[in-house]
Amino acid sequence: MYVPKHFQFKDYTEQIAFMKQYSFATIVSIKDNTPIATQLPFQIKEQADKLFLSSHFAVANEQASYIVENTSLVIFSEPHAYISPMHYDKEESVPTWDYIAVHAYGTARIINNEDEKTEVLEQMIKSYDSDYLTQWQGLSDRFKKGMMRGIVAFELEVTDLQGQKKISQNKTAAERERIAAYLEKGDNPVEKSIAKSIRNLQS
Repeated sequence: MYVPKHFQFKDYTEQIAFMKQYSFATIVSIKDNTPIATQLPFQIKEQADKLFLSSHFAVANEQASYIVENTSLVIFSEPHAYISPMHYDKEESVPTWDYIAVHAYGTARIINNEDEKTEVLEQMIKSYDSDYLTQWQGLSDRFKKGMMRGIVAFELEVTDLQGQKKISQNKTAAERERIAAYLEKGDNPVEKSIAKSIRNLQS
């Protein structure tokens, strides 16, 4: 990831919190020198000073065949906003985009053990729809096993974590105030999130 000095995002604890908050991410792998990608929900787990990401592909998704032997990239990115040059002091200014992103690199292992595979799936349910867990557990073993055969669960060990937080750090406090106030006026919750991050710089 190209990260200019102004926009470095290195706080590990904050990066993990960001990944957990925006856990629907894109995993990118390489097939025959061509990138292939899938959007997936992820579980983020810290264990023994290591970081693991787990999720599952549909069994028909060929990308599952390319995540074990090769390094994959998982991109966590959500809040972003267009920033107009009308907020800047200098007339000779250009538009830009503010955003926050974390890139996690690593190699994965396929989870074939049935109990571990079930645990990965149930942890996913607990995170995203805990009310459904009771219903899931009450379903027949035949149905659940059929559903489990339709997925490829995996766990990726993160070997490199990179982040960028581009929230107008290179602008003056007055310019940031105008940007934040403008983004807060709209109805877009994503833009409001960026405005909050900009204001946090000033606190």
